[in-house]
Amino acid sequence: VDKNLGLILDENNWKDEKVMLIDDRLADKFQKFNLNVSKSSPDCAYFLTTCEYLISNDGSLLISSNQIAEKKLLELPANFVIFATTSQFVETISEGLRGIKDKNRDNIPTNITTIKHFKASEDNDFLSYGSSSKNLYLLLLEDL
Repeated sequence: VDKNLGLILDENNWKDEKVMLIDDRLADKFQKFNLNVSKSSPDCAYFLTTCEYLISNDGSLLISSNQIAEKKLLELPANFVIFATTSQFVETISEGLRGIKDKNRDNIPTNITTIKHFKASEDNDFLSYGSSSKNLYLLLLEDL
């Protein structure tokens, strides 16, 4: 994971760029990269975060306020670097929502959404209304 994050930073010339990072655990995990961390996104080159679940039947990411706080997808940088593990794979969004509910019985996160558009589209049809496409890198750690 560390090697691949380094390659992503090199490929995009992001070594000295600001990174939006809300999760302090990720800041600790990747401290050796000396990331230029910001909690807000106006001038960040990319967003480094985790996700709740990886949805296998449609390739989307399930995220919540645990990852994006109360921000809308449009308020986040266009480039995402997602750190996830193989145990986060579920088949459907419903399974992921059940998992969120089961993990957080006393404090269910808000702002639950999926990211499923990874290519900008010029077609503005009702199926993509309100969605925001993102450039995405997935750092997947095998933990099973």
